[in-house]
Amino acid sequence: MEQSLTSEHEELLRLIVDADRDGANALIDRWADEHGYTNALSDLLEPVLREIGERWGKEEISLAQGFVAGKIAEDTLTKALASADGSGRPPVRGPVVVGNIEDDFHSLGRKMVVTFLRAAGWQVIDLGNDVPPHEFIARAVESDARIIGVSAMMLVTARTIRQVRDELDRLGLSGRVQLAVGGAVFKLRPELVAEVGGDGTADSALAAPTLFDELWRRAHDRSDAA
Repeated sequence: MEQSLTSEHEELLRLIVDADRDGANALIDRWADEHGYTNALSDLLEPVLREIGERWGKEEISLAQGFVAGKIAEDTLTKALASADGSGRPPVRGPVVVGNIEDDFHSLGRKMVVTFLRAAGWQVIDLGNDVPPHEFIARAVESDARIIGVSAMMLVTARTIRQVRDELDRLGLSGRVQLAVGGAVFKLRPELVAEVGGDGTADSALAAPTLFDELWRRAHDRSDAA
């Protein structure tokens, strides 16, 4: 793992690899007692999940270990959302449509983005994994969403996002509906954002609400100018 990661990251990674869901959750809970669950997601869990993803790509992580990692992430996301939404306030912006592009099943990053968006007050329509390009468009039109967020882990699936952009162009929706893109491949190849027609990306799930704020402003500025 990266040199900047601490012994707590190493211990959390070990617990996940050992499929010790209870132990991992206990470690995260202790950390969150001091720092909060939102910070636990961004500062403790996210770097470990990034390492899990890298090992998965090298086939060093089994399907069972990946499943446990996903469940631990879901547990923490649920707690973060509950702590952020404890006031019971309704969403203040949205809706927005989010999902993994067709043939992409790497859901952890998307789920973290969804949680941070909801915690920031966004109404999120989460389409899940393996979403065909036309489904993003259909759900956005149906719900009058002004942002579509598409996630992809690998280059081969990321390039399919271009079909979402082409359909937005064909229907005259570009500008009025902004296209956010994300996933590990966009961090490795920043030029891919423009290649697939994305309007923007975020460096991490924690930065997603700031990106969506900007894209929401652009979408409404474009509509007001029309």
